[in-house]
Amino acid sequence: MAKVAVVVLAEGETHESLGRLVNGLMTAKELKDHDDEVALVFDGGGTKGLAEVADPDHQAHKLYADVQDKVAGACAYCANAFGVKDDLAQLNIPLLDDYAQHPSLRSYIVDGYQVISF
Repeated sequence: MAKVAVVVLAEGETHESLGRLVNGLMTAKELKDHDDEVALVFDGGGTKGLAEVADPDHQAHKLYADVQDKVAGACAYCANAFGVKDDLAQLNIPLLDDYAQHPSLRSYIVDGYQVISF
């Protein structure tokens, strides 16, 4: 069994960025479908991407819904910087501030996770 932290940094506003956001979600889904341990972390522009795919009208919402239970959270600092802190709070997404108001990727490494970023 694999242990993987999938870190999504892509905002999803351009075609290329949306591709990276979807690829991060798809990787999380593949891991979940194989009963691997997966933590989905949204950082940087990914915090905005998370708020967007959580909208049922978004084209990637179904994929997001498939892995929603694997969302570990979003960067507290970046959610504020990208203007989605309140949106994520309404969605009950944990805001991660383990290291200087950011998620601690080191903690995943120490816990034996592989870290993949999109």
